[in-house]
Amino acid sequence: MAKQKKQPRPKAITPKGFRDYFGTEVTERAEMLQKIAGVYHRYGFDALESSAVETVEALGKFLPDVDRPNEGVFAWQEDDDWLALRYDLTAPLARVFAQHRNDLPTPYRRYAMGPVWRNEKPGPGRFRQFYQCDADTVGTASMAADAEICAMLADALEAVGIPRGDYVVRLNNRKIVDGVLRSIDFDEVIRSRGLQEIMRSTQNTFDVMRDDVLRTIDKYDKVGETGVRELLGGGRLDASGAYIPGLQLSEATEDRIVEFLTSRGTSNDETLENLRAVVGTDQVGSNGLDELEQIATLLDAQGYGPDRIIIDPSVVRGLGYYTGPVFEAELTFDITDEKGRIRQFGSVAGGGRYDDLVKRFTGQEVPATGVSVGVDRLLAALHAKGRMGQTSKGPVVVTVMDRARMADYQTMVAELRNAGIRAEVYLGNPKNFGNQLKYADKRNSPIAVIQGSDEHEKGIVQIKDLILGAKIAESATHEEWKERPSQFEVPRDQLVAKVRQILDGQD
Repeated sequence: MAKQKKQPRPKAITPKGFRDYFGTEVTERAEMLQKIAGVYHRYGFDALESSAVETVEALGKFLPDVDRPNEGVFAWQEDDDWLALRYDLTAPLARVFAQHRNDLPTPYRRYAMGPVWRNEKPGPGRFRQFYQCDADTVGTASMAADAEICAMLADALEAVGIPRGDYVVRLNNRKIVDGVLRSIDFDEVIRSRGLQEIMRSTQNTFDVMRDDVLRTIDKYDKVGETGVRELLGGGRLDASGAYIPGLQLSEATEDRIVEFLTSRGTSNDETLENLRAVVGTDQVGSNGLDELEQIATLLDAQGYGPDRIIIDPSVVRGLGYYTGPVFEAELTFDITDEKGRIRQFGSVAGGGRYDDLVKRFTGQEVPATGVSVGVDRLLAALHAKGRMGQTSKGPVVVTVMDRARMADYQTMVAELRNAGIRAEVYLGNPKNFGNQLKYADKRNSPIAVIQGSDEHEKGIVQIKDLILGAKIAESATHEEWKERPSQFEVPRDQLVAKVRQILDGQD
């Protein structure tokens, strides 16, 4: 009889593009989400937790730069339906509102937080699963809703520790972009790129070119004016030397688009004036400018001036469902990258108006606007700035000197927990006391509680200040260390009070 082959062991590795999060990281994220939720709640928004899985049809095809199967989502077939993990929190909201609109107030103001998944090529700092924190208003066309979202975004950034001066919310309008692009004749470009079949099927040259141009000018903050010109024209080499094909637009068309991108003046009023000159008589673009002016006026009335929120024509946003005002929050402080180069951190949040997203389900236009905060990027920014990432304290560890007295140790830990102190009993092999202290060190415990048989008979406990002890061990002489100033002997009934006193002193 042939010897049965051993089943190979599975590899203990995280799938590419994903990562694991441990104690402090999870706690920091939860604290950040709580602070942002507090701002959203203060503005009158209600929480919503929608399904992580949607039909592919409900999600729609709005992702930018898709070069992965299933249009950038993780999808699978179930019976006759294709299902997918949500790629953002906005498309699911459109489905929720369409499904429950008769039971929801209008306008409906909601916030949502949770993971989203994108089937994209992973890279440094770019994962296939990441957290978003959204707030949206559905059911009003008033520019007051967009102004409120921008103000709320500024407040949220300050609430999590980004002070005024270290961020700016940049505001634009897709209608202005459309107004500029509508004045360009793309027919020759379509012919030169061999896209006549697409043109015949859509009967709209503008639709064929619009998304390509939007994705290109959305890279302005990364590649600059020269890079955008190359991508609008014959193409460019990226940092790795790979060739990226251009859109083959004429030089005159490049000039017009770049003129729009660089229209930002020294004030919002000057920027609007520059944009009116670029847009000319196009009605769609003029409407977009009027909306921007309304938003700027409303923000100014609330005290949100250009020190926090500015009009910037280079903001276009990559997602395809935006129909009006769009905005991004950019961090303006410098950081040092892994190669020691000085960089600015860039965008950590973005959003805009999407008046046609709910219409896909209802057939009727339902105006909506919202913002999404990239939680992981915001956490990374705070770490880079040194405003987060300090080692968090672990629990007080009650050591076990006598295995037969486990009930006594559990009583101690219960008293500490009932007093609101994070604590645990050592549950490993208690034979080696040194290993218990090593465990407490690995847990970053602030205090160890010790009671052997002698202490038990005397009705006392030993309380060891591990943080102070570590500092003394680093700098004290041997004689000073022998005095053990970081260890205290107290009556058993004073355990909680002494632990509290030491913790307060450490804080």
